[in-house]
Amino acid sequence: MIRTRIKELLNSTAYGEEVTVKGWVKTFRNNQFLAVNDGSSISNIQVVVDFEHTDEQILKRLTTGAAVAIKGVLVASLGKGQRVEVKASAIEILGDSDPEKFPLQPKKHSLEFLREIAHLRFRTNTFNAVFKVRNALSFAVHRFFNERGFIYMHTPIITGSDAEGAGEMFKVSTLDFDHLPRLEDGTVNYKEDFFGKPTNLTVSGQLEGELAALAFGNIYTFGPTFRAENSNTTRHLAEFWMIEPEMAFYELQDNMDLAEELLKYVIRYALDNCTEEIEFLKNRLVEEEKSKPQQERSELDLIAKLNFCLENDFERLTYTEAIAILKRSKPNQKKQFKYLIEDWGADLQSEHERYLVEKHFKKPVILTDYPADIKAFYMRMNEPDEQGRKTVRAMDILFPGIGEIVGGSQREERYDKLVQRMEEMHIPTKDMDWFLDTRRYGSVPHSGFGLGFERLVLFITGMTNIRDVIPFPRTPKNAAF
Repeated sequence: MIRTRIKELLNSTAYGEEVTVKGWVKTFRNNQFLAVNDGSSISNIQVVVDFEHTDEQILKRLTTGAAVAIKGVLVASLGKGQRVEVKASAIEILGDSDPEKFPLQPKKHSLEFLREIAHLRFRTNTFNAVFKVRNALSFAVHRFFNERGFIYMHTPIITGSDAEGAGEMFKVSTLDFDHLPRLEDGTVNYKEDFFGKPTNLTVSGQLEGELAALAFGNIYTFGPTFRAENSNTTRHLAEFWMIEPEMAFYELQDNMDLAEELLKYVIRYALDNCTEEIEFLKNRLVEEEKSKPQQERSELDLIAKLNFCLENDFERLTYTEAIAILKRSKPNQKKQFKYLIEDWGADLQSEHERYLVEKHFKKPVILTDYPADIKAFYMRMNEPDEQGRKTVRAMDILFPGIGEIVGGSQREERYDKLVQRMEEMHIPTKDMDWFLDTRRYGSVPHSGFGLGFERLVLFITGMTNIRDVIPFPRTPKNAAF
């Protein structure tokens, strides 16, 4: 018989029909009640075993983690907590699991422990839910852009440029590190390397995305990016996924509108299509926070927090206005911020961003027009303000509990201004001549933004550590599995 997935059986009313279930044993109680899960649902199906007429050797092998195939009849359940169950007529062990060695026993495990066995954590309810939400969000992102006529562009993972000008990049090389070819001045002779020049793993697909946007109009990239940033925090990864749309003929206002629309679209999609998973994650978060002091608990539960973002128009204000609010704020006046806001030009930290969202406006916030000195070279320069301060047409979207979730800008389309900025920031224009061609031949106002996919998943699942929303996290001193 063709197997029926457990999710379908749990919703079935085909009582009396013979079915085949295949999955993994979660628990086996009283030599009679077998909980089986095949990954299609967080919920298990209960299989009732006729232990008096089942081989004793089979019963002994029904241990947590064992893979089984079961034939039986679907019946209405007499027990609490489930509507249907399977009355087994035949049980086959597909794969044994030694109960003395299998690390996922039927009890609560800490997330720290599960990170150490990340290759097995998919089998837990929490990670079943998290990665189903991640899957749904991936699909929603593609659907959003596809419905709006965007072209999905695959930008290179190996690149010769540093899009951010940050220098925190992983080098890509085939040279023998024990016998590096060197020039007379002692520097490495990259002409003998595979690509004949220094290359790195990409930090962003943006620059290549701009090339495509200035031909197709609207494009987006969605792929892995890499930062060799030695940050061992709950918010940083060395390998993560980015969604980066680039749009010709878009100015800053258009850019903000699209980003807000995208965020609301994918949140709505997750709520509509991952109901079981988000309900489970909501309850998990409530339980987790019971051990925290009241002041550290979330004001809103997970579903309320997601609806909070859907029901409110995002507040839009300039960096200058935000600095004025933060300087006057109680946490700043009472020196409760770790990083005090003293002068215009300060680089906002997560604590400042969260204050604006969670305490001051009580809604998502879009900040615009940041100081040029703290932003990337490709952002369009504004005219200096009355005090002569230089700003750029940047925009960051700030969310409750997380701070910045989107960063973007209107791009500098004026050739002379872009070259001047590159020279000021010591970015070699010769190496970027291909990029400057977009400003030489038919340049237009254009904009784009980056949405860190793991931060989006973190927000929508209510998890608190970014390592728990990517299957195999890559962090300093950790590239396991």
